[in-house]
Amino acid sequence: MRKVWISLFWFIISYAISSCKKPDGQELYAIHCAGCHGFDMEGTTSGSKLSNPLWKNEEGRAFIYATIKFGMPSTMMIGWESILNEKEISALADYIVSAQDHRQPHEVNTKTELIKTSDYTLQIEKIVVDNLNTPWAIEFLNRDTALISEKGGSLQWLIKGKLDSSTITGLPKPHLNSYTGGLMDIALDPNFRRNRWIYLSYSHTNGDVNDKSAPAMTKIVRGKIRENQWQEEQVLFEVPDSLMVVHGDRWGCRFLFDEQGFLYFTIGDMGKDMDSQSLEKPTGKVFRINPDGSVPADNPFINEKGALPAIFTIGNRNTQGMALHPQTGAIWSTDHGPQGGDELNILIKGANYGWPVVTHGIDYSGEIISEKTHQEGMEQPVVHWTPSIAVCPAEFISSPLFAKWKDDLLVGALAFQQLRRLDVDGEKVTDQEILFKGMGRVRDLKFDPNGALYVLTNSPDRLLRITPLKK
Repeated sequence: MRKVWISLFWFIISYAISSCKKPDGQELYAIHCAGCHGFDMEGTTSGSKLSNPLWKNEEGRAFIYATIKFGMPSTMMIGWESILNEKEISALADYIVSAQDHRQPHEVNTKTELIKTSDYTLQIEKIVVDNLNTPWAIEFLNRDTALISEKGGSLQWLIKGKLDSSTITGLPKPHLNSYTGGLMDIALDPNFRRNRWIYLSYSHTNGDVNDKSAPAMTKIVRGKIRENQWQEEQVLFEVPDSLMVVHGDRWGCRFLFDEQGFLYFTIGDMGKDMDSQSLEKPTGKVFRINPDGSVPADNPFINEKGALPAIFTIGNRNTQGMALHPQTGAIWSTDHGPQGGDELNILIKGANYGWPVVTHGIDYSGEIISEKTHQEGMEQPVVHWTPSIAVCPAEFISSPLFAKWKDDLLVGALAFQQLRRLDVDGEKVTDQEILFKGMGRVRDLKFDPNGALYVLTNSPDRLLRITPLKK
């Protein structure tokens, strides 16, 4: 009994000490704010820069405090008073104000940086700086040439490691009604060398592209680039206005061709959570089509009344990474959770991945989305990340330059600005290694034909070329 009382005494003392501990504003910022506003307060596609010389006084501090606590009407800035206590909000406001005295213009080290990992010393070459406008995806056409998509609707040529000044004209104009819409992923046809088809995904409206209240939805097209002109465009997937969303958010979109030549693409839930469970709605799904836009005869819902025939899986929140396992041919996908509950899944034809009926996350407001993390008939993730790392691209390692990591999976994170290597054994992840962090929001991952890894980031805009250091 004496031992029980002693244990209880020390528990009470420990709790009291932890309750009196002063909140760490920098730590709170990294957890709750960096995902939208950047780790250096430089701003991202989801949030504004947090730099203002007028904030370096008591009046400015009061403004920051009130903004954190109550939010800003008609913006994505929610009030945090239900999530953070008074001391935490105060510490966070103090940190943001104090950071104004230390902010310097962002300088980018253009030299090669060396980072030691478990098996390799990585050479990280920062080859493109400041010339991209919110890049989203990169795709290599050959050893020397790649295309990079930009949110605003442009495609940029990357030739021998440098951005070319040529302008590609005639591209579709995206509907820029939210932080996450725009021109998104790029893919090349499996027979690209012969047919030259290039696939694009973008946020589309039949109304005015500048009207933020116009209904819109992700659209899939393909075309060819000749003499820097987008030509021969074909529409592969679009929905009628009745299925579009006003003020949509979380668009997707990621492409993948499988070994049979089917094209997979994703559409996020657009903020319409329960529509992810409806076969009549395009949001919160993974789709499968033939390269010409026709629907494969064995798609899982093709004969179900009212269902969109191109649907392959349902219950996906916002899938922004897909990768084909080099040995099994299985498709592994990454899915953004809310606050917590980022997922790594293996896609199964006709499967339901649960959103929002089951989730390991909570809403941004702090409200419970669902009490369930499991339900019969709904798939469980291979891995879930809580707190959310804002997982985005995924790519299996098949490059001979990284032979020790053969068939491991790379995933990039937006909010945590990380590149992670996942040790894959069968259908399980046995270990995770953070290869680097703090180099920008990781938007896309691609190996070039020479085996080097390219990491496309957009916070700040950098393109990283990674190879192992030769001994």
